[in-house]
Amino acid sequence: MLRIMEKERIWIDLDNTPHVPFFVPIIKKLEEREFEVLLTARDCAQTCGMADLYDLRYKRVGRHYGKNKAIKVAGTLFRAVQLLGGLENPKPVLALSHGSRAQLIAATLRGIPSMVIMDYEHVSALVNPNWVMMPEVISYDSVHFDREKILRYPGIKEDVYVPDFRPDPAIKSELGIRENDILVTIRPPANQAHYHNPESEKLFEEAVNRLGSIPDVRMIILPRNEFQKEDIERTWAGFFSEGKIKIPDQVVDGLNLLWYSDLVISGGGTMNREAAALGIPVYSIFRGKIGDVDRYLTKEGRLILLESVEDVQNELQIVKRTIPDTIENPNHTTLNAVVEGILKALNWGKDGSGEKIDGRWKRGDGSGKKIEGRWKQKNERR
Repeated sequence: MLRIMEKERIWIDLDNTPHVPFFVPIIKKLEEREFEVLLTARDCAQTCGMADLYDLRYKRVGRHYGKNKAIKVAGTLFRAVQLLGGLENPKPVLALSHGSRAQLIAATLRGIPSMVIMDYEHVSALVNPNWVMMPEVISYDSVHFDREKILRYPGIKEDVYVPDFRPDPAIKSELGIRENDILVTIRPPANQAHYHNPESEKLFEEAVNRLGSIPDVRMIILPRNEFQKEDIERTWAGFFSEGKIKIPDQVVDGLNLLWYSDLVISGGGTMNREAAALGIPVYSIFRGKIGDVDRYLTKEGRLILLESVEDVQNELQIVKRTIPDTIENPNHTTLNAVVEGILKALNWGKDGSGEKIDGRWKRGDGSGKKIEGRWKQKNERR
């Protein structure tokens, strides 16, 4: 009787909006290698809307629980329970995310090996993953984790998916942007995040007020949540009525919006690095702990840190730029390195106990003993 082998399943949890475009090409590569990909997504910011935009099949699980730390922790634990309840057999061979705390807890409780990809070292979790993957520009010393379980990739996270981007000028007419407008895309500070510093709010307000005073400037502001949206609309009602500020009515392709922007201002995180990857002038008003990736981009002149109100007045260069037709010299080096890192972890063994033989990693799941240079399972005959 012919037995049909089931595909190995990798579980990816989309915990926040930027994780969607990041994982899209990774999912494609994994599926090309005959893995089944199970997707879950948290109802947070534009995560589910972005997943819909990319036509992903996912299960919506949990939501954002605001900025109260105690409620955040309780919400994370509750979402972990929800994730556990939605998992079906066969059990995934790997739980993969870009920092999903709830998935880490659920994976630990279910006995699923886990990997966290991260690009900001000043974060913490309730439990540790089996493996961590991070950019090479982050120092080993910046991460308190077993060095043997750290995998690294060249470039920055955004280099995984930016090379596949193709500009679509239709977005300008959709947003009502005229040819002579100086388009500034702004992402406000993450005021509900654990790392939020109120100084970022002052810089955001100063930037909007300065830009609003310049005749040809049009601002596209992308709020992180409904409360922030309502506050912005209330604070700058005059700029809205004058057409100086627009908040899109629906989820937009972030890379496409950045590509047609003349400059970008963001309260930190992915949008800053996306703009840097695209070669667009970008200014950060993030006032939390600066990570190694942002230091690297700043040193290279691809990111400018605005650290005071005076910087907003003196360092912000508001000029129209020449927009090329396509990205120059796109390559998939970073994407391929990330996928190979995932495969290396899978072949390393469910508890990291694999042995490298003939140039590759033999899987060891901790259930057997090593004999003749390989892992013997408990039910294996000699």
